[in-house]
Amino acid sequence: MSFSGKILDWYHKNKRVLPWRKTTDPYKIWLSEIILQQTRVAQGTPYYLRFVETFPTVGDLANAKEEQVLKLWQGLGYYSRARNLHAAAKMVMGEYKGKFPDNYKKLLTLKGVGDYTASAISSICFNEPHAVVDGNVYRVLSRYYGIDIPINSTEGIKYFKSLAQKVMDPENIRDYNQAIMEFGAMQCSPKKPLCLLCPLNESCVALEKGLVDQLPVKLKKTKVSSRYFNYLIPIYKDAKNNKFTILQQRKGKGIWQNLWEFPLIESKASLELNDVIAGSNAVFDGAVVKDIHIYNDMDIVHKLSHQHLHTKFWIVDIEADLSNKIPVEKVTEFPVPVLIADFIKAFKF
Repeated sequence: MSFSGKILDWYHKNKRVLPWRKTTDPYKIWLSEIILQQTRVAQGTPYYLRFVETFPTVGDLANAKEEQVLKLWQGLGYYSRARNLHAAAKMVMGEYKGKFPDNYKKLLTLKGVGDYTASAISSICFNEPHAVVDGNVYRVLSRYYGIDIPINSTEGIKYFKSLAQKVMDPENIRDYNQAIMEFGAMQCSPKKPLCLLCPLNESCVALEKGLVDQLPVKLKKTKVSSRYFNYLIPIYKDAKNNKFTILQQRKGKGIWQNLWEFPLIESKASLELNDVIAGSNAVFDGAVVKDIHIYNDMDIVHKLSHQHLHTKFWIVDIEADLSNKIPVEKVTEFPVPVLIADFIKAFKF
């Protein structure tokens, strides 16, 4: 039996029952693929279901406010993908008159859609013979064929795409693409792959040569930088003892664009209380600060792909009324980074 035949045979016996496998609607397949680029199936499934429930059609998504889209995406990270998702939905409604593109080339014109996503949608929905290459596929192919070309190099990307095209089953491309990704996720997993029970074990080069733990090869990551965030959480009580605070929207390029956060002092190193007191006057534009105290003595280190955010939260009691204040019970309605969401969940306003 051929490589693709064994993969398909394994898939038909072991595939998981997943909500997006019950449809060939390109809108829903697209949603699932964009979400699953961010997270594992178990974590991504609730997001997929919420998106489909909230936005049953691409038109519903296109007509939504960006803030609503970002709120639903909250917790997945890489928020630019949520903005691209929203922009692509608008393109479908505008440039394609509400009909989702039905081939690989047209799919590539959508914001945020690259080779992998276009290949997945065109093969699953329209039976086009385009092989998918994601992290799971890289791992299966590099191990089975014993290839040590870095998968995140220009050469590696081209090589593995060409190889994937050669070994795919074009007659059963819809199932085959899903099969090889499933195989990589469940059988040929990153750690502790099930080699003894693998249908490919008799001809797997990595297994034969003891290279399973060494493949695939990746070039070293970009150097990680450190940033120091000091969030000031203002608390103002009115005459009726109602509590208010402030959230601000991040603008411009960089992390968390258009998400909301508490007033921020970014510094070159961790700040002490006196430093925060000195900086609070500018942050609150002269409002009378009654007291400031630290919420977490040790920095919370929030790790992003290329930077680590060393974060402290400072509770600020304000005497004077705040402009742009919001009731504290409303803070959960805003789309915020996970770092802020975790604080809101833990802090008792």
